[in-house]
Amino acid sequence: MQIGLIGLGKMGGNMRDRIRAAGHEVVGYDTDQKISDAKDLKDLVSKLSAPRVVWVMVPAGKVTDSVIDDLSDLLEAGDLIVDGGNSKFTDDERHAQELDKKGIAFVDCGVSGGVWGKEAGYGLMCGGSDKDVERVMPVFDALRPEGPRDEGWVHAGDVGAGHYVKMVHNGIEYGMMQAYAEGYELLAAKEIVKDVPAAFKAWTRGTVVRSWLQELMATALAKDPGFDKISGFVNDSGEGRWTVQEAVEYGVPMPVISASLFARFVSRQDDSPAMQAVAAMRNEFGGHPVTLKGQKGIVTDH
Repeated sequence: MQIGLIGLGKMGGNMRDRIRAAGHEVVGYDTDQKISDAKDLKDLVSKLSAPRVVWVMVPAGKVTDSVIDDLSDLLEAGDLIVDGGNSKFTDDERHAQELDKKGIAFVDCGVSGGVWGKEAGYGLMCGGSDKDVERVMPVFDALRPEGPRDEGWVHAGDVGAGHYVKMVHNGIEYGMMQAYAEGYELLAAKEIVKDVPAAFKAWTRGTVVRSWLQELMATALAKDPGFDKISGFVNDSGEGRWTVQEAVEYGVPMPVISASLFARFVSRQDDSPAMQAVAAMRNEFGGHPVTLKGQKGIVTDH
């Protein structure tokens, strides 16, 4: 299969490598011409054979809107766009309606896996029509983890459903990281506990709290046992806010995820060991930048 891929950053570049390793042709475009296969979007489209599939992997919001708008003027009826960024699900319906006027199909796909996805595979959550999702299936199969398809990929429903599931996934992630971080802070505060990093490492096998995030916490502690190099300033990328907003809309009790979101807001005012732990875990699984001690934290989510 041939596919265009826009955005070759920390995730997009690794996705290009994984798709190519599966035997598919990828034409990638990035504003960094050193890593780009095309000089601009027009050149990328010209290198693809109709009917085209173009995967957009750029920051959510205005950047994604701009790229999809530009593509809509370059693509033709019968082509298809996949939004693989962390877009808000409400943006998907708008994109799909605008593209449909030109006969261009749209699929949304939430992607999880961070900087580790190239080797381990990516968790994929898709929304769109059966026909459109099936059309991209060779690429989905190339990106997802090895093993049964339904253990790393889901066609969650109509347009927007993929990003909605990814939103809730990230909300759960907020709560899990906060629990590990608070446990770390209590262990670090107790005088009789002499080796906190070893405790987290011991939890990676045989315990009910073991998980990939917990393993990453143990890895982060091995690198910096007291998180002496990391500020407790923690960003949020939007999905946690949207999850809590949806919980309010539907009257769904969500005390853990809500508290974990507000804890991130607190981190931007007061340094805390728990927030240092959350910052370290985000850096481990997603390559998200950390704010070092002495640096001023910058809110990048909005």
